[in-house]
Amino acid sequence: RGARLPLLRQPVPTSICAGGVDPIDRPVEYIPSRERTNDDPRWMFTGVLNGQFESTRNDGSKHGTSTKVDQQWLSGFFDWGSWQEVLGSWAMGAIAGRARLGGIPCGVITPETRVSVCRVPADPANPASEAQSINQAGQVWYPDSAYKTAQVIADFAREELPLFVFANWRGFSGGLKDMYDQVLKFGAMIVEELITYPCPVFVYLPPHAELRGGAWVVIDPAINPDHMELFCTPDTCRGGVLEPEGTVEIKYRFKDLVAAMDRLDDECKQLVSEVKATTTTSPQQFVDVKDLKDQLKQRHEQLMPSYQQAAHQFADLHDTPGRLTARGLVSACVEWRSSRAFFFALLARRLLEQEAVKCSQLAKNP
Repeated sequence: RGARLPLLRQPVPTSICAGGVDPIDRPVEYIPSRERTNDDPRWMFTGVLNGQFESTRNDGSKHGTSTKVDQQWLSGFFDWGSWQEVLGSWAMGAIAGRARLGGIPCGVITPETRVSVCRVPADPANPASEAQSINQAGQVWYPDSAYKTAQVIADFAREELPLFVFANWRGFSGGLKDMYDQVLKFGAMIVEELITYPCPVFVYLPPHAELRGGAWVVIDPAINPDHMELFCTPDTCRGGVLEPEGTVEIKYRFKDLVAAMDRLDDECKQLVSEVKATTTTSPQQFVDVKDLKDQLKQRHEQLMPSYQQAAHQFADLHDTPGRLTARGLVSACVEWRSSRAFFFALLARRLLEQEAVKCSQLAKNP
C-alpha cells in the first residue's frame, strides 16, 4: 500500500498485433453506435470481432456477417486481455472491473445500456411470497446498481487505483419503490466516495453517450476538483440536467411557439394584423374576425410540428460538446479513436504529479 502501481505488459497474440505487445498509441477501432442497441458495453474495453455484433441494413432487417473482411478484430480502449469484471452477477445495471492502460492498472465503471433483469428470490419465511423478475432500463441508476457503484469505488480507493468512469447515465430511478429502497442514500454514497477518492478520476463520455439528471450532479468534477476531470467525445455525446424535450416543455411552451410563428411566418403576420385592424362594431365584422382567428388557428396547427422539431433541435444545441467546453464544464474534447494514447499520457502525468506531491509532503514532514 502506498507504493507505485505495478506495471505489466502482457503478450498479445500475433494474429491481433504483430509486435506481440499491445501498443499504447494504437487507435480504438470499436466505436459504439446508436443503431446497434444490443452491443455489449464491455466491448469498449475488451474489443470485439466484427462478426460478433449484428449490423442493421437500410431495410431494417438484421443479419450476421461472417466474411473474412468482417471477421477482423476491432480493438478496445484498454490493453488486450486485461479486463477483469467484478461483481458481475449482482446489480447488472452497472458494470465494474479492473483493466490495464499501457500496463497501468485501473478501475473501470460504466452503465449497462441494455435492459437488465433483477431477480428477487422468494422469502422462505413467508409462504405467500413469490420470486420476482424485474426489468431495469439501461443507462439508469437503480438502488442496487447505485450501491454497487459506490461499493466498487470504495474498493478501488483502498487499492489506490486510478478510476475511469465511462459515463452514459440518464439519471436515477425515481419510483416509489426505489425511494423506499434508498436510491437517494446510495447516490449520496457515490458522492461521498468520489469526494474522498485519493487517485486520479477520469470521467469520459464515449460516442453517443448522455449524462443527464441526477447523474450529472453525482459525477460532476466540481465535487473533487483536485482529482476529477471530465472529458467528452466531439459531436455525438450530450450532457445536461434536462433532456431537450424537458427543456422545451419548461422554457419553450405552446404560447412561446405561437408567438414565434406570429413573428416569423408571413401568413400568420398578415392574419394577426388583419385581426387587429378589424373592429367588431357590427355582427358581420364579428363573423369576419372569427373567420380570421379560425384561419390563424389552422395555420398554427399546420406549423406546430415543424416548430416543435426546431425547438427540440435548438434545445439540443445547448447540450453539445462545444457548448459544454465553452461553459467550462469539460476539460477537453477527446476523439474516441485517439483516446487511448491521450489518456495514457494524461494518466502517467497525473500519477507522477501525485508521487511528487507525496515526496514533497514527506520532505516537509519527515
